[in-house]
Formats: sequence, C-alpha cells, structure tokens
Amino acid sequence: MLKTLGLAATLLGALALPAGAQSQLRIGLAEDPDVLDPTLSRTFVGRVVFAGLCDKLFDINTKLEIIPQLALAHESSADGKAVTIKLRDGVAFHDGEKMDAEAVRYSLERHMSLQGSFRKPELAAVEAIEAVDPLTVKLKLKSPFSPLIAQLADRAGMIVSPKAAKELGDKFGTKPVCAGPYKFVERVQQDRIVLEKFAAYWNVNDVHIDRVIYRPIADSTVRLANLKSGSLDLIERALATDIQEIKADRRLKLAAVTWLGYQGITLNLANGPAGKEGPFGRGPKVRQAFEAAIDRDAINQVVFNGEFTVGNQWVSPKNAYYQEKFPVPKRDLAKAKKLIEEAGLKAPVTVDFMVPNNPESRQVAEVLQAMMAEAGFDLKIRVTEFATSLKESEEGRFQAYFVGWSGRVDPDGNSFIFFKTGAPQNNSGFTNADIDKWLDESRATASATDRKKIYEKIAERVLTEGSIIYLYHQLSLVAHSSKLTGYEPLPDGLVRVMGLKLAP
Repeated sequence: MLKTLGLAATLLGALALPAGAQSQLRIGLAEDPDVLDPTLSRTFVGRVVFAGLCDKLFDINTKLEIIPQLALAHESSADGKAVTIKLRDGVAFHDGEKMDAEAVRYSLERHMSLQGSFRKPELAAVEAIEAVDPLTVKLKLKSPFSPLIAQLADRAGMIVSPKAAKELGDKFGTKPVCAGPYKFVERVQQDRIVLEKFAAYWNVNDVHIDRVIYRPIADSTVRLANLKSGSLDLIERALATDIQEIKADRRLKLAAVTWLGYQGITLNLANGPAGKEGPFGRGPKVRQAFEAAIDRDAINQVVFNGEFTVGNQWVSPKNAYYQEKFPVPKRDLAKAKKLIEEAGLKAPVTVDFMVPNNPESRQVAEVLQAMMAEAGFDLKIRVTEFATSLKESEEGRFQAYFVGWSGRVDPDGNSFIFFKTGAPQNNSGFTNADIDKWLDESRATASATDRKKIYEKIAERVLTEGSIIYLYHQLSLVAHSSKLTGYEPLPDGLVRVMGLKLAP
C-alpha cells in the first residue's frame, strides 16, 4: 500500500501549473463521474463537477432554503397550475451566447424530451413552457406540483447553451457548455476533469481561483494521503474512521454535515431474470427476512465508529418528513429464519450482492455477509466499479445492490424516481398502483402537514413490500487544506467552488 500511495502522490504532484495560471484547486473525487450532461447524468460526483460548471435556476443555502441563482424570483398562480420565473439579466453561456428565456425554455424541454433523460420524471408535471419576454419564463403545469422549485434547484434547473447542445447532439456531454463560474477544458476518463475560470461569469468577482481539477481516486486512503502530501487541496467523502486523524493534522480542516440522502440495499424484485427468478421475486416475506437479519447499529459502530445516523426511511430521523410511526427496527434472527421458511425457501438462500468498489462499501458488505449467514442468507459479494454497477443495475443484472442516494431538499426527490412504476431509477421493477397514486397526490399537495400524511401511507407499504432497505444516513465529510478558505458545507454534500480562496 505504501508504494501505491507514494506513486499516486507523485503522479498527482507531477501535473505542472499551466503557463499564465495564477492558482488551481485540486479536488479528489470518490468516483469518476458519468456523462457530463445534466439531462443524462445520474451520479453524485457528476453533481459535484456541475457545481462548478453549470448554474441552476435556483440553489439552496445551509438552512435548506431555496435561493435564486440564474433566476431572481418566482410566482405561482392562484390555482397552482402556472409558475412564472424572472431571470437574471446579463448572463452568458461559456460559448458567449446569451442566457435568456428562450435558452431556459430550450433546456427544460430538452430535459423533458431527450432520449434517456433522468430529468423527465422530475419535470413530469410541466405541460408547456413559454418565453414571455427575454427575462421571463412561464411554466404551465398539468396539475399543481409542490416539488417544482426544489427540482429546479438541482440538475433539472441547469441551463445549457442551445447552440452548443444542437451542434453537439448526443456528444454534448463530451464538451458541456453551461453558464457556471468555470468552463470546460478537458476530460480524461478515470484521470481528470479540468475547468477554468469563466471571465464573463455574472458573479465573477466571487470567483477567486483560476482553474479547478477534479481527480477521481476511488481508494479513500489514497485520497487522504494525497491531501496530506499536498498533491490535492480538497477531498470529498473522507472516511468516518479518519475523522480523528484529519482533526489532529494542523495542515487540514474538516467540514461535516448530515447528508440529505441515504445508503441502502436495492433489491431486484422483477427486473429481468435475476429479479423474477431470484429470491426477492418470490414475495415480500423474503425482503422482510433480509431486513430482520440486519443490525444497523452494529454496522454504524463497526464501520463508521458510530459517526453516522442509522435509519430505515428515505429521509433521516432528523428530517421533518420522517415517519415516527415506523421506527428503525432491531435485528430479529428468529423472525428472519421463520420468514425464510414461510416464503418456501431453504437456507442458505444465495444472493448475488453487487457492491461498488470502495473501502467502506466493501467493509459494510462483509459485515452484512456475516450477519446474513446467521439468518440463512449466503451473500455472494460481487465488487464492481461504480459506473459499471449503475449500468448493471439498470439492466437488471443483480439481486441485491449496495447503493446510496445523495438526497434532495424535497422528499419527492428521494422517493418518486425509485417507487413510481417505470421511473428511470426504479431498477428493481417495483410496482404498486396505490403507491403510484399517492406519489402523484403528494406532488399535487401544497401543505407540508398533508403531504406528510400521504407519505405515511407510502411508508407503510414501501417499508414492508418495497425494494429498498435503508441502512444509514452518512455525514458528508469534506477534508481540505488549511490554505483553502471560504468552504461552507451544505447538506446536499456538493463541493461549491464559489467564494473559495487558496493561499500560495
């Protein structure tokens, strides 16, 4: 390992500063992002890169309030079926084209219609988009849609250059053109993504670093070693077990905040032969047995030194939408064994368990494997490169998949795309007509109290019959050089580069 660490540090340190550049920020990512097209992207690390590359209509602050970015304000009609958005004046795309109402209309329609779009369900309530004047856009809705502005505070609200998108077509993700503080320079898969300061950015006075280099390094230990050696300036998703080491190093600073998302196990119920013919396709009792074998507290203590928050829902127990009626269940081996028998299965029940290739995921998988063996499940851990695991899950080549979700401000963003029949990230093939109806109702309901009641009905069904077993809610752990100032952690875990300064 020492040889590997030294080599990695040497290679990163060998990248010389380009001629004329005054400063560069080197960020270590836990994975290599998927396509850099906000319409097609689905990875968390992709969102980290987009935070420097593509501004959105809205953003969030540390209090989870939605604040303007490319938009200045919005107003809903009395019936909730129209939303008018006022845009910021004087905004340009990286190719020099003007960011105006027509560009917003084009981008949102692209999100809604492009083949393979992961934004389509996020904007499903939008019926038509009108450019009222150069700085005003009206969204006409099929029905009231309470999560709309929250959706526009993420990738669904990222606006791309119509000129570049039309010219590049399905290759847009290889050279994205947006209206963010940094513009795209180059990408070398599995090695680096390079952005440089956009001189015509609307808020350029708050951009203090000339170049940002994102380096995918899957091994958390190697990421931290490169940070400590000075080859990186910031790393996202540091290990919980490294918290004390980071805090003890005067050259480093640690920013920690509980994520909006979750980490869990997605079960394949009906996606292809692996689901339909696998153990979880036999009915909810197998799912219930699987969950009964899990000790969430033990996972948190053994792997994360107790730093994370255990959970059993798509939002944290600290979230206002958490359903207290359904507390985190304790481990019950007798129940697990009985349910396996009632499901008509004979122990050991073999399960293909796909696990992304990083140290924490592998360790959690091994703890789960030992727990499950006591209940009568034989977990066959299949370690898979992260981007490959996403593709495998989409195509149904798994039975259980250890995967998380970085989370959204509105609970709809943590639920709809996983539960709704046919939704893009419903990779388990889960379907339930009642839940489909309730999800639609929650989107059309404005009152938070009424929405929570709807989610209670969804939770009662999903937590016994659904395809995701929620385990814990992570801390977003960002470690950075003490030379870097201005970093502020937000619960979405994204590394925002605005306002950052790096001392020589």
